[in-house]
Amino acid sequence: MRDGYVAQWRGREYEASPAGEDVRLYQAEPGEGFEEVRPGRFVRVVAAAEVGELVYVRTRCSWQGQPFIVLAQHDNWLRVEYTGGRWPVAEAMGLEAFDFGVYQGWAPAAEVTDLRENRA
Repeated sequence: MRDGYVAQWRGREYEASPAGEDVRLYQAEPGEGFEEVRPGRFVRVVAAAEVGELVYVRTRCSWQGQPFIVLAQHDNWLRVEYTGGRWPVAEAMGLEAFDFGVYQGWAPAAEVTDLRENRA
């Protein structure tokens, strides 16, 4: 499940982070020009002009008939954030108030439907 920037560079898609006129590219394995920032995480900084596409990818879904975005996955659970904008629905579902008007919870992956990626 993806929720963050991705960049196209040299024919491959990477997790990315824009940084002014540069873009940080991330991958899980060593590679030419990539530095290890922690075990299993390598970064390379390239000029934004070298990146073919830089977009924000967000995974959306439905759970119990309500709209959500997927923030993370752990085993057979998905960390989801309610996007329906109706606090009585969020409270009735037992979601946690993460911030004012922001409700999150853990959903069993088997109960989640209509998983799809949106690119913006």
